[in-house]
Amino acid sequence: MCKDETCEWFEDESFWSTWRPSMFPEERWEEACGEADCALELLGIGEGAHILDLCCGPGRHSLELARRGYAVTAVDRNEEFLGNLRESAEDEGLQIEIVRADMREFVREGAFDAAINLFTSFGYFENQEDDRRVVRNLFASLRPGGPLLIEMIGKEILARIFNPSECRVAEDGSLRIQIRELARDWTWIENRWIVVRNGERIEHRVAHRLYSAAELMALLAEAGFEEFECYGQLSGAPYDHTAQRLVVLARKPG
Repeated sequence: MCKDETCEWFEDESFWSTWRPSMFPEERWEEACGEADCALELLGIGEGAHILDLCCGPGRHSLELARRGYAVTAVDRNEEFLGNLRESAEDEGLQIEIVRADMREFVREGAFDAAINLFTSFGYFENQEDDRRVVRNLFASLRPGGPLLIEMIGKEILARIFNPSECRVAEDGSLRIQIRELARDWTWIENRWIVVRNGERIEHRVAHRLYSAAELMALLAEAGFEEFECYGQLSGAPYDHTAQRLVVLARKPG
């Protein structure tokens, strides 16, 4: 739990513990293998390259990349997730550098051949200058010519599929409710995530900035990135009216 009442939602360890089963069910772990293959195809990097997985969560993609022989540095702020990743890596004999850090603080000058930020792990901060700071740190951390791959829910997609509320019964029998509200002229989304189980009700607020493809590429360009490519899935499908995700590939000049 957050000891400080002013802490942000993503700093609340209880949020991640409560919602982990919904965010990372077994099928999502199974999808990670194909997602890693697609990401590597888009990145176009050589064998054994050093990859930064920023906001790695429980490490679905870090593990898959390490299994393929890549050097992986996995960064997240959640100790429980990192502990689980550490155990999984040790069980499989995989070498993964695991770092607990805030994405706004982590930077390692010219250390990585490529970087990934997947599963809508960008735009959590009230002040957009924090997003710019993250992007500048990513730019600095990449070697010349290094690619960056970001994958999230895009504003254009959300406009097509937006549902203000959703309710379902989870496998553990709990009732899970999400209530969504668009705010700040389509630049922000406010969510209430509610769990009802055994007569107990738990609610978390989840909020993040919304980016269109053009807005995200402009933010990256401001930091110095070039050679943009935009896709509607990690598979490389076009970013059009059928897009499922916003995937942007950018490159640090060589």
